[in-house]
Amino acid sequence: MIGAIVHQLTRKLTDSQIQDSAFAPYFVDHTASVYPTAASGFPWNAASMAVKGDPIADLTEDLAAEQKARVTYDNILRLSDDPDVNNVIKFLREREIVHFQRFGEAIQLLREKLNTKNVYCMNPSFDA
Repeated sequence: MIGAIVHQLTRKLTDSQIQDSAFAPYFVDHTASVYPTAASGFPWNAASMAVKGDPIADLTEDLAAEQKARVTYDNILRLSDDPDVNNVIKFLREREIVHFQRFGEAIQLLREKLNTKNVYCMNPSFDA
């Protein structure tokens, strides 16, 4: 969704608007296409997906990812004065909060069930 917002905001830029803005270096490499990067300029890659195969570790990572996304949306709201953009960002921020709550509930349920029969913290076939 963020990529769609960026596309909508940049698709009709004039040459002079591009040249006179911080968007120029990005435009040279990617035109106005969406190229997912961090604010620091590093491109997105799968290394950011920290999956261990352990449900507690993975749910904890999910909790952290939701909070990191929420902080990113908070920061965007601090910088943006466009009401249309802000409405979408506020929706996405609320969604992150709900996801955080649901992952928290899931980890609590998992902790309650760890000692019940046939519920494993790790794959038992690896421990054989």
